Amino acid sequence: MLASVLNVTYLVGAVALVLGLRGMSSPDTARRGNLWAAAGIGIAIATSLIYPFEGAEHNNYGWIAGALILGSIFGWLAAMRVKMTAMPQMVSIFNGLGGACAVLLAVIELQQAGAATGAAQLSVLMLTLLIGGVAFSGSILAYLKLDGKVWDSQVTLPYHGAVNLVLLLATVGFGVYLTTTGNIPTGLLIGLLVLTLVYGFSFVAPIGGADMPVVISLLNSFTGLSAATAGIVYGNQIMLVGGILVGASGTILTILMCRAMNRSLLNVIIGNFGGGGAASGGADGDQVVKTVNPSDLAIQLFYAKSVVIIPGYGLAVAQAQKTCKELDDLLSANGVDVVYAIHPVAGRMPGHMNVLLAEADVPYPKLLDLDAANDTLAGADVVLIIGANDVVNPDAENDPASPLYGMPVLKAWTAKQTVVLKRSMSPGYAGVQNPLFFLENNKMLFGDAKASLQELVGEVKNL
Repeated sequence: MLASVLNVTYLVGAVALVLGLRGMSSPDTARRGNLWAAAGIGIAIATSLIYPFEGAEHNNYGWIAGALILGSIFGWLAAMRVKMTAMPQMVSIFNGLGGACAVLLAVIELQQAGAATGAAQLSVLMLTLLIGGVAFSGSILAYLKLDGKVWDSQVTLPYHGAVNLVLLLATVGFGVYLTTTGNIPTGLLIGLLVLTLVYGFSFVAPIGGADMPVVISLLNSFTGLSAATAGIVYGNQIMLVGGILVGASGTILTILMCRAMNRSLLNVIIGNFGGGGAASGGADGDQVVKTVNPSDLAIQLFYAKSVVIIPGYGLAVAQAQKTCKELDDLLSANGVDVVYAIHPVAGRMPGHMNVLLAEADVPYPKLLDLDAANDTLAGADVVLIIGANDVVNPDAENDPASPLYGMPVLKAWTAKQTVVLKRSMSPGYAGVQNPLFFLENNKMLFGDAKASLQELVGEVKNL
């Protein structure tokens, strides 16, 4: 009777998790969705702690309570202190820890496996170990690369795609061999674990910075799948359902982001797009850019009918989203139509710009997706490009030799006037120069994005 009641409780938790994921599909409902998901996971944890199981005489509630308290304190402090620019790093770390949990569960169960353990059970355990290990070490390297602690050139080998293929075959082959042995020696199990972690590290090594949003999404799906396989091992419905939901949503998001970049997932993994190469293409070295000062730009913005703001990672780095919103409020009060054009892979994680602007209380209806934004950009009076580079590069449409060619971009150049807020003329993560900077209808405002926006705000207030 108790088990039946608890199974219904698991169902309630799963439904709450589904509602949470649905809510998080839109920035407008993301906060409420996050609360639903947290409630679902909380119900699942509480139910698991009272669910009847074999060996219930071993009371480990003290250890469990201690782990819950420490984890909650760590998570709370990390979430409260993290800067918006470091949000992708925190996501990578938390995602990696989920993979690490799956690895620990698999290792413990494999150590206890004996001759009586069936091949199917061993296969699921091996799958949990392999997927969780790749998610863990891959996420850690993604964190290090995002945080600037490791550069692509430091971890990428010649013919790295071939190296990864060899490591993958070796890891899977070793796992299949151990599965057939039945009784797995500890030494060989440790060897497989090390090999899995090395492959996860190597898997992410050749992937460039511009592809990091895709990688984070892919690794998130890996963590979900490892949780699902762990749920099969323990016969835990909520782990299975939750893992499948996270794995499926991560996979769908990965596919959508690849489509937004007009590239296959295989190309992302082995293509090394955005590897930080030397600047090339786009413009000749003798071309000259035109600059604008804050006073003239403020007048142009104040008397414009329509202004489109294109945010990029530079806006996050400068922590200028609230200053940007202040400028938006001033212009809107003067009757200017201000909207934001959001590229799907702008920033360093899925939805980075949406989260950034939501923090500044920018209304969700002002955020335009790629198609709607391009319709609005055509003929807009002024387009402010703040810290974005590759996602507004015309070479994506005009230069077949460019690594960006074929990638859907925001067509800022179709506006009457574009203004780029940028520290310097350095190329973006794809390592190529942007010919937009040299177009007749473009001007540059050099400097820190926050300082430049603060000057603009001051000038607008004086008009």
